[in-house]
Amino acid sequence: MELTTPDFPPEGPIPARFSCDGADESPELNIAGIPDGTVSLALVMDDPDASIGTFDHWVAFNIEPAEAIPANVGALGTGGVNSWNRLGYGGPCPPSGTHRYFFRILALDTELDLEEGATKDDVLQAASGHVIGDATLMGTYAR
Repeated sequence: MELTTPDFPPEGPIPARFSCDGADESPELNIAGIPDGTVSLALVMDDPDASIGTFDHWVAFNIEPAEAIPANVGALGTGGVNSWNRLGYGGPCPPSGTHRYFFRILALDTELDLEEGATKDDVLQAASGHVIGDATLMGTYAR
């Protein structure tokens, strides 16, 4: 699988409009090579460079398999909770320095038996043994 966006190059800077300094909208994500047998997708976005440990910015699961997730998507599949304890996307917002943001998409052979508000750890644990494909896209953001 491959995960890309027209909004920034792989390992490149994420534009401010996708951050807390801008409109805080989610970028468009394009997914190539979704494996046959995919029943649902799961998406996590996190920042491993946060001073408090990895900070989760976006968690969604039981997403209908599709080759694109539109920009500023709003609700996506079943919403998980991010580190702000909110559902949905929360863009880059580092206190200082340049941070890396990892978008990861998982192709699953099942839907996850989780409720709205599940954490990233809940999603990854439930997905264990059901991942038939995955892809990661990393971008950076600095204030």
